[in-house]
Amino acid sequence: MSLTLLEIVALTGIFTLAGTVKGAIGLGLPTVSMGLLSLMMPPGQAAALLLLPSLITNLWQLLCGPTLCALWRRLWPMMLCVTLGTLLSAGALTAGDGGLAPLALGMCLIGYALLGFTRFDWRISAEAEPWLGPLCGLVTGTLTGATGVFVIPAVPYLNALGLARDELVQALGLSFTVSTLALAAGLAWHQALPGSLLGVSLLSLLPALAGMWLGERVRRHCRPQLFRRLFFIGLLILGVEIIWRFN
Repeated sequence: MSLTLLEIVALTGIFTLAGTVKGAIGLGLPTVSMGLLSLMMPPGQAAALLLLPSLITNLWQLLCGPTLCALWRRLWPMMLCVTLGTLLSAGALTAGDGGLAPLALGMCLIGYALLGFTRFDWRISAEAEPWLGPLCGLVTGTLTGATGVFVIPAVPYLNALGLARDELVQALGLSFTVSTLALAAGLAWHQALPGSLLGVSLLSLLPALAGMWLGERVRRHCRPQLFRRLFFIGLLILGVEIIWRFN
């Protein structure tokens, strides 16, 4: 893939911005990047460029938290169902139009963000977690395979577990890492994972990681109330952006 100087500058800015958003609120790199990259190139090329930055930044987010082993013991049934749902539905992402799934996903994000602004504090009981976690994982995986975006209902479910700020960010990293690997496997299974852009994808890691480092510095100095506000603002923006691309 041959890039002009202007395209290199644009790619650097896009991945720096997307990485900063992810570092600050724990999600958003694939969705923000896809929306902006689609203005420059076909969606297939944009998806290929996102593969390595998404995977590595999610691994960074996962491994930098304090409680990986405890989170894995608690969330592995959900992660297993995320993987199964993604593999079963990955064909929908390669089929063409994608149907109404992106529109539904964007509306869910907006609705959840608006609900968050009302200070509604939904909590999941210990009795419900063993069956609700796998169910949310299966639905999340199904939507991942259909849309390539893996935030609903995983994000509201994890937020409702009552995790501390850094634990929530690490739990999101775990969910997104599993979703990214499962999506890559599903696309490869359907022979829809191009390898020609991996070099450019690898170079895109540098601005994405730099942006994520910057976003983490912002998050560390945020008050809990401000972090919560940024979290739901981020979800609202992501939802609007998905619907905008759908239209």
